[in-house]
Amino acid sequence: LKGMTSVLLVNTLGKARYLTHIARTHLIPPWFALVNEKTGTPINATVVKLSLTAVLAFFTDLSILSSLHALINLFLFMLVAVALLVRRYYVKGETSTSSLHILIVSLIVILASSIATAVYWRREDSGWLWYTITIPVWFLGTLGLAIFVPPARKPTVWGCPLLPWLPSLSIAINIFLLGSIANDSFIKFAAWIGITLLYYFFFGLHASYDTARSDQERSQAEQGQQAASGASDKNLQVQSVEQA
Repeated sequence: LKGMTSVLLVNTLGKARYLTHIARTHLIPPWFALVNEKTGTPINATVVKLSLTAVLAFFTDLSILSSLHALINLFLFMLVAVALLVRRYYVKGETSTSSLHILIVSLIVILASSIATAVYWRREDSGWLWYTITIPVWFLGTLGLAIFVPPARKPTVWGCPLLPWLPSLSIAINIFLLGSIANDSFIKFAAWIGITLLYYFFFGLHASYDTARSDQERSQAEQGQQAASGASDKNLQVQSVEQA
């Protein structure tokens, strides 16, 4: 109970910052992005997130809450590892078609072998036979990515070491741990993901697109004003030289 309380409190304060950045793209109402001038903190997002977390924690069974929390975090960690591989090995316009195809196949092999290992582990009558198949398949998928796909982007300050082995291992471990969570938690998680996807496609996507478009138009207008101002200053300099 003490561990769950501290984890919920820390995550609530961190997720409030996520809400602030999401609100700045208008995926959710921009009211959540307001920052208190005195404290410099996103007060609206923090209060709403704390209130929702308190209500859910009060009316939800501890076992369900811990399972859902573990499922969400493991799923996010797995997605981060996949995103890291995609970011390091794919750049639009630079990565060749063959490298892109190998990257996609390697990711599918890594994910499929990791899921197969987790599913097989959940079986009560599981032995060691299928592990001798799924684990080497995962290894070959990672090895193919390491040999045949050159990195398309290099980190400027700090990068993940042992690429692609460490992210691939992170994918396998997180999916394996997901296999220990009860099926009811997956049903609740799928329902929540379905609701958020509906919200995103029917509202958030259009709102963020309109915001990005208006920001782009504003940036182009500012660049045009700067160019016009520069041209005007140059003309004044030419006129002053001619008069001299």
